[in-house]
Amino acid sequence: MNPPDLPTWLAQATKTPQQPTVPYPETHFCWEGLYAKPVIDPTAWVAQNAVVFGRVKLGARSSIWYHCVLRGDNEYIEVGDDTNIQDGSVLHVDEGYPCIVGQRVTVGHMACVHGCTVGDGALIAIGAKILSRAVIGAGALIAANALVLEGTRVPPHTLWAGVPAKQVKELEPQQRERLDKTYQHYVNNAAAYLARFGRAHIDSLLDTAQPHGVPRGESL
Repeated sequence: MNPPDLPTWLAQATKTPQQPTVPYPETHFCWEGLYAKPVIDPTAWVAQNAVVFGRVKLGARSSIWYHCVLRGDNEYIEVGDDTNIQDGSVLHVDEGYPCIVGQRVTVGHMACVHGCTVGDGALIAIGAKILSRAVIGAGALIAANALVLEGTRVPPHTLWAGVPAKQVKELEPQQRERLDKTYQHYVNNAAAYLARFGRAHIDSLLDTAQPHGVPRGESL
């Protein structure tokens, strides 16, 4: 499975100082990623204590909730329009494999989505783990606490559960309809939180001199 081509939004120039000497120079690390700025749509919501760092793009009306970590250093992270990443979840990358989450996706509380691709309209339930190089098809449902192994291809509109996760069945029309509407609640929440709390703390994420997700005056 080949990693996707680089998206156009990553073409922005980032000025970086000379990289430091590291203990294991033969092992990959990405210095430039530590100076990259997130790209955040004006309608996106990021909770005050979420960490959004490096090569991360957040789409329109997307939302990143409390204590989430999106660390786009060695590769990039994309979160599509109307997608919600719920409290305590982690999105990260693998060398050569970014984390791409499509549109209208729900990632439930405490989930881990790592170096994989999640198709439009999918639902990753509470505590599920998606490992590197997996591809989750559009409208698929990954059950709570499921473990999707590396390189697994989940067909669209199927239910997977277990450790390791296996296909349980194809989703019925009523279930597919329910998934189609799940994201809308969080889109409304994002708009409400933006109206209540504003976006000054979100704009501060674009300041690369400040640890992203850490309010000024506070320590990590």
